[in-house]
Amino acid sequence: MNRTHPWINFAAILLFMMLYLPLLCVVIFSFNASRLGTQWGGFTLHWYTDLFHNELILRAAMNTLILAVSSTLIATVVGTALAIGLQMAPWGKKARRVFEPLLNLPVVTPDIIFAVALVIAFGAVRALTGLFELGMPTMIVGHVTFQIAFVALAVRSRLRLIGTEVQEAACDLYASPSYLLRTVILPLLLPGILAGAMLAFTLSLDDFIISFFTAGPKSITLPIYIFASVHRGVTPEIHALSTLVMIFTIFVVLLLRRSEKQNSQKPEEKL
Repeated sequence: MNRTHPWINFAAILLFMMLYLPLLCVVIFSFNASRLGTQWGGFTLHWYTDLFHNELILRAAMNTLILAVSSTLIATVVGTALAIGLQMAPWGKKARRVFEPLLNLPVVTPDIIFAVALVIAFGAVRALTGLFELGMPTMIVGHVTFQIAFVALAVRSRLRLIGTEVQEAACDLYASPSYLLRTVILPLLLPGILAGAMLAFTLSLDDFIISFFTAGPKSITLPIYIFASVHRGVTPEIHALSTLVMIFTIFVVLLLRRSEKQNSQKPEEKL
């Protein structure tokens, strides 16, 4: 029986401590009665109650949810259609060599480059048409541009797992293209679609850079609010807000993990 080397276990424990101890400190100090974040003044829930009476925070939370839900819905539909088109259309080898890097490019491109490119693009469109003033619409477009790639990659991996046998069997039974898509392909793709949607939603929920560059004066989100508040000093109220955002993100990630487990099942087990 193979055993893991003790130094590997130590390195793994140290890595997890480096990752999660700062988050644990944020949670602990969100219950700190003292307003000074570095001094412990006792346990309190005062900062959590204050959050639900702060109109600016509530507005930022609503903007964050509107942005995440809207962009995720659009990116899921477009990304799923893109994945189906790339995988099932009879593209040649040269075309696929072009499409593969283009699909992966938004995943590996730094957010700051994406954000600057979006600002330039919106500025050019605004100069020509007078449209696209910075605000919620530009933020939604900005988020959709990087979410599509993640959704398409998740759905495409599911398509590759399914293979072509089920589709060929349906065609042998004289299934029309629309019937094949509606009753065979989409139900089998559902775990991949859900995984891509959850991933896109999580990325949108926590995004700061693209939101910051494309936001308007009335479209502040929670990450932007936290960033602005940190400049005035870190308070337990910010710790409480960060804790709630973190808990909600963990909840979404757990749903994503559950969807990925379903996605890993063989297509035959789903039929």
